[in-house]
Amino acid sequence: MLNVAEKVVVITGASSGIGEATARLLAENGAKVVLGARRTEKLGKIVEEIRDQGSTAEFRAVDVTNRKDMQAFVHFAKDKFGRVDVIFNNAGVMPLSPLNALKVEEWDNMIDVNIHGVLNGIAAGLPIMEAQGGGQFINTASIAAHWVGPTAAVYCATKYAVWAISDGLRQESKNIRVTLISPGVVETELGSDITDDASKGFLQELRKIALTPDAIARAVLYAIAQPEDVDVNEVIVRPTASAF
Repeated sequence: MLNVAEKVVVITGASSGIGEATARLLAENGAKVVLGARRTEKLGKIVEEIRDQGSTAEFRAVDVTNRKDMQAFVHFAKDKFGRVDVIFNNAGVMPLSPLNALKVEEWDNMIDVNIHGVLNGIAAGLPIMEAQGGGQFINTASIAAHWVGPTAAVYCATKYAVWAISDGLRQESKNIRVTLISPGVVETELGSDITDDASKGFLQELRKIALTPDAIARAVLYAIAQPEDVDVNEVIVRPTASAF
């Protein structure tokens, strides 16, 4: 992938699932990947395995809901490699529940991680990219940015917000590419924090036809690999058998 090799790619939510799969695939294609998440033990193991394959990887603990922490993470990548070419704002949570369950703390957490986390990534990376004359933001949304289902109202609202933020950034940017990745159901840890039993069952049924994370990683690779004058703005990736 000619436009991937040597690029510095910062990835949040990189300790498992889509973030991990993307880090491994991009590293295989010559990118210098910088992995961030809260679980540093897992990050360290992934980075060690990437390095054992002859690729370049670094990691740092990051809480995407903390603006200063996110800024330190992005600047860690810049200090290591001299620039930041791509920020993949991938961290997210999905504790589904019906609104009348009033799980307001879970609502707040979704808003903090899924919306503020993306904004914090943009705030940390945008000045760097503007100063270096280019870059790319890739934000993980979901089919939930296009469809609302029961028990998912707040989660869908956060992903609609990611869609809106991404398109606004795209419109304001002349030399910074912006890509929204909207996965359908994928077999990841997302949803492991669901506390509502009915919602757990709903997700288990959906995951009978789930994609593996590498399917989404390939979409990210595709978006990055395009020439700099080509901006892939949105990719929706669903299981073939999925109606949602």
